[in-house]
Amino acid sequence: MSEMMLVLDFGGQSHGQLIVRRVRDLGVYCEILPASVSVSRIQGKAPKGIILAGTGTVAPEVMELGIPSHVAAEPSAFELECLREFLYDTCGCNHTWKMEEYAAETVKELREKIGDKKVLCALSGGVDSTVAAVMIHQAIGSQLTCIFVDHGLLRKNEADDVERMCREEFQMNLIRVDAADRFLDKLAGVDDPERKRKIIGEEFIRVFEDEAKKIGTVDFLVQGTIYPDIIESGTEGSALVKSHHNVGGLPDVVEFEEIIEPLRLLFKDEVRRVGEVLGIAPALVWRQPFPGPGLGVRVIGEITREKLAILREADAIFREEIAKAGLDREIGQYFAILTNLRSVGVKHEVRTYDYTVGLRAVVTNDFMSADFARIPYEVLGQVSNRIVHEVDGVNRVVYDVTPKPPATIEWE
Repeated sequence: MSEMMLVLDFGGQSHGQLIVRRVRDLGVYCEILPASVSVSRIQGKAPKGIILAGTGTVAPEVMELGIPSHVAAEPSAFELECLREFLYDTCGCNHTWKMEEYAAETVKELREKIGDKKVLCALSGGVDSTVAAVMIHQAIGSQLTCIFVDHGLLRKNEADDVERMCREEFQMNLIRVDAADRFLDKLAGVDDPERKRKIIGEEFIRVFEDEAKKIGTVDFLVQGTIYPDIIESGTEGSALVKSHHNVGGLPDVVEFEEIIEPLRLLFKDEVRRVGEVLGIAPALVWRQPFPGPGLGVRVIGEITREKLAILREADAIFREEIAKAGLDREIGQYFAILTNLRSVGVKHEVRTYDYTVGLRAVVTNDFMSADFARIPYEVLGQVSNRIVHEVDGVNRVVYDVTPKPPATIEWE
């Protein structure tokens, strides 16, 4: 980067992330590092300025580097105008970071890094992996093979939709692997969410390794990992929130020269902007986010085929009604969860003892923080009415009104 800023996190993770976003929005590239980072690493980054975020003690060795610095103990203490003055006047930044240039530079770096070697891309069909795949495809063309793993944890009709999109929209080399039995057998009897994520993460890698052997020598694996995945998985001193299957869920040993993550320093909205720059159709760029572990982290407790079938139908109804109401672009993410709770109800004048479905919908800019969406009651009523009448095994629907933090967007 021609110029960059560093945010040193002294214990206010969400605060530090907010500052990073504000700096980037002002056209200056910015990264966050833990306060424990070595002075030599800071110097290696060659930042034009340092922002100290959080409530910890300020390290004197950092202050003595001769790099302009500012202490921001609380979010309210570092308002936009103060930030603008620090970036432009104190540090001499020039508003040079633009997504078009970032995308072009990343594609160029990928082309130089990969050379004539072969690459596999872990393609889920979600926004992140799709943008990563298109970026790599623009860099190396036919050297890329995309592997789409149907792990049995996808939404209704998802597998067919993803395959059609990849073949028709992008004309990529695509291999679709039906691994539902393999994943579900591994997950049988597992109810701890961290174990689920780690099992799914490792099994993904093993499937990719198996497919790579069939292709021949493959040197690199591409993943659509983004910045919030890295932060939430607990890296370099930041606290663990949950292990993302593609970060904390990876096994210690993988049979690839390197894992390439071209989006690992971008937030979700920045990934969408890169997608638009790359020429990906808006309908694909603005698809609903879907976690790599899929419905595996939306079925609370043990995963069974019966539970997955129930959740697919309930989730499809929720998404259909949100789209009908014209709310699909206003809400950052929305989905159904099958809780592990059963309760008494009455259906067709007969007592039932069935599952409760939870509905989750949030509004957010960066997915690091979020608020619950104020969906009109009549829309929620229609969703609830359809689910309890059309989906066998469900007799109750609840709506999650918890912001992030303290909750996460997903339930597991």
